[in-house]
Amino acid sequence: MRLQGKTAIITGAAGGIGMATARKFVREGAAIVVADHHPERVEEAVAALATGDAKVLGVCTDVTDHASVEAMVGRTIDAFGRVDVLVNNAGITQDARLVKMSETQFDAVIDVNLKGVFLCAQAVAGPMLEQGSGVILNASSVVGLYGNFGQTNYAATKAGVIGFTKTWARELGPKGVRSAVVCPGFVRTPILASIPPAVMQKTIDKIPLGRLGEPEEIANVYAFLASDEASYLNGAVIEVSGGIML
Repeated sequence: MRLQGKTAIITGAAGGIGMATARKFVREGAAIVVADHHPERVEEAVAALATGDAKVLGVCTDVTDHASVEAMVGRTIDAFGRVDVLVNNAGITQDARLVKMSETQFDAVIDVNLKGVFLCAQAVAGPMLEQGSGVILNASSVVGLYGNFGQTNYAATKAGVIGFTKTWARELGPKGVRSAVVCPGFVRTPILASIPPAVMQKTIDKIPLGRLGEPEEIANVYAFLASDEASYLNGAVIEVSGGIML
């Protein structure tokens, strides 16, 4: 098991790619923290994951709130003694064309997808630097690489996360803390439910593999990046999209 003995915090872990990542990390031997904004979903996720010898802690967390994030990291260290991996997976969309997007829509996405990533990374950086090791993994998107119609706010956050990652790779890498960013393409999660079928099919037609991704396929990449097998990987931007960028 490639993550045996490691403790990982996964934000937005109660569903979609976050839940798939939590399952994968448990199978690979990690102690995990399910951090999510919805108390009922946190409880359900913990119940589903905490089987056998699995070490699972659920913490209701608002990634946009400094005190909430600090409390979550504190509870992680109290429970497991350390934090080795952060998967900054939590994210939202509130789509609209530039001329129609409200300031409220813009701010909400910036707060969760950008500020939330910053707060969580800042909160784990201290403990990781003290122990001289750690991995910060950030969720971007292919939209952060090429933009997307109606997603001014979302594309800005996902491009910003790439900038975060490269900066932290420079700042923290010399002290043993690696950073990397994953850019999923279109993955079969509830976030795609609002896309009309005809539009979704046009998107699928652009993917050389001819299908949507599965959450488990993104989770597999996170597990590799979190492991010692990726020990020389720092500041990398990993596209996992079925080749949609080709």
